[in-house]
Amino acid sequence: MPTRYLLVALTFCLSLLLYIDRACISVAKDDVMTEFGLTSGQWGWAMAIFTLGYALAQTPTGTLADRSGPRIMLSVVVFLWSVLTVVTGAVTNFISLMIARFVFGAAEAGAFPGLARATLNWYPVSERGLVTGINFSASRLGAALAMPLMTALIAWQGWRNAFYILGGMGIVFAVAWFFSFRDDPTEHPLVSDEERDYIVANRQKVSTNVDDIIPFSKIISSRSVWLAMVQYFCSNFTFFFCLTWLFPWLKDTYNLTSVNASLLCSLPFIGGAIGNWSSGWLVDFLFVRRGIIFSRRVPAIIGFSLAAVGLYLSLQMTDAISTIAFLTLAVLGADMTLSPSWSYCVDIGGKSAGAVSGTMNMAGNIGAFATAIAYPYLKSWYASPEPFFYLAAILNLVAIVCWLFIRPDRPLSGTNREGMVD
Repeated sequence: MPTRYLLVALTFCLSLLLYIDRACISVAKDDVMTEFGLTSGQWGWAMAIFTLGYALAQTPTGTLADRSGPRIMLSVVVFLWSVLTVVTGAVTNFISLMIARFVFGAAEAGAFPGLARATLNWYPVSERGLVTGINFSASRLGAALAMPLMTALIAWQGWRNAFYILGGMGIVFAVAWFFSFRDDPTEHPLVSDEERDYIVANRQKVSTNVDDIIPFSKIISSRSVWLAMVQYFCSNFTFFFCLTWLFPWLKDTYNLTSVNASLLCSLPFIGGAIGNWSSGWLVDFLFVRRGIIFSRRVPAIIGFSLAAVGLYLSLQMTDAISTIAFLTLAVLGADMTLSPSWSYCVDIGGKSAGAVSGTMNMAGNIGAFATAIAYPYLKSWYASPEPFFYLAAILNLVAIVCWLFIRPDRPLSGTNREGMVD
């Protein structure tokens, strides 16, 4: 078996663990709020502050991945977020919870930019979409697994010990990653000469000079990057509702037990995994047959269309199962946008794939921050969650417009007539 396939399994596990650790706080909501006497608004800020730390650290950690390589970067990232998982289980009040969540978010920030940089080094362009889809599907399966897993762990060990257990697992994985991964296939002892030559001949050609990394000033002034940032903000606005507020909202709205709510809340994440797999395959299929623009644009537009329709129809339902069915469609659609989005960042970023993808992900997690705050406040102002869902649906339509102008065939290497970098 080619070594790069084994690497996919390893990055799949990394992404799986990341989202188990990220999503587990949602299931612990009732226990934490009761112990610390928190209001819904305070809980919203505790969720949002994570995404703020995550967003702010995206570009710096992406740049570090470009300069230091994904091996060291991801080893440190996994170790730090695992330590912060343990720290979350040891917090004693609202302030310490806020601090722990903010640092937790910052610690996780380098994960996906680091994976983007590993994808650039290890995979032919024709395999990029599916590899990205597989990695992101793991994050959705991790979130799905976190719901029943954390419910069972909390019932068995209490919410604090549940965090300690998950953190310990992550520390072990960080050590395993460091000893089993290499920054480039030419450095890995298990890669055959045949596989090495195939990867080198078919991967994206970029400069090997670290001084050629694109400066952040050029990245942030690029229209191409801004289009990516806006559409990714819209995508995360939809998805992060499921990661932060879906469990308590569904449980309270339909008077479900924690077990039943956790099982139903797992379904949108499974839908997200399916969206990642199908979109990843479609990106590579269309790349071979219709070229790079079509292969990125079409899956993303299909995905945002499904997300908008799913959100709107979920509001028309009156029972938990039907509501979850359409929210699953919405998340499946939102996650169809991930493979083309991250593939696009590698397309235009090249040697600076980590920094470009990190900048896009920064905007996406500002969207996640907005979700965590917007939902409780909109619900309070309008005495209904409906305005939030309508807003999320409209943002998905905005993202479709963005994709009509996105050009993955234009790397960040020139200047257009309006003076902005293409």
